[in-house]
Amino acid sequence: MHTAYDTQAPKRPTNLSINSDLLRQAREMDINLSQTLEQALASEVRQRQQAAWLEENRAAISAYNEHVEKHGVFSDGLRSF
Repeated sequence: MHTAYDTQAPKRPTNLSINSDLLRQAREMDINLSQTLEQALASEVRQRQQAAWLEENRAAISAYNEHVEKHGVFSDGLRSF
């Protein structure tokens, strides 16, 4: 699977503000905060990249779909199913 970021990039320390009760519960459950945040950020980045790509290509996708509706696809006469 293609990742949206360089998984080999070095890690950097950062400061975050997190709800204290949520943090307490996470620590009680031995949740790895760094790993969990990294996974959540990767998911959010991927979703936003996909949304941006769709928006950037919306006109081309629409034009292609209109073309297919009018003219079909090149393989229409070749399919036997």
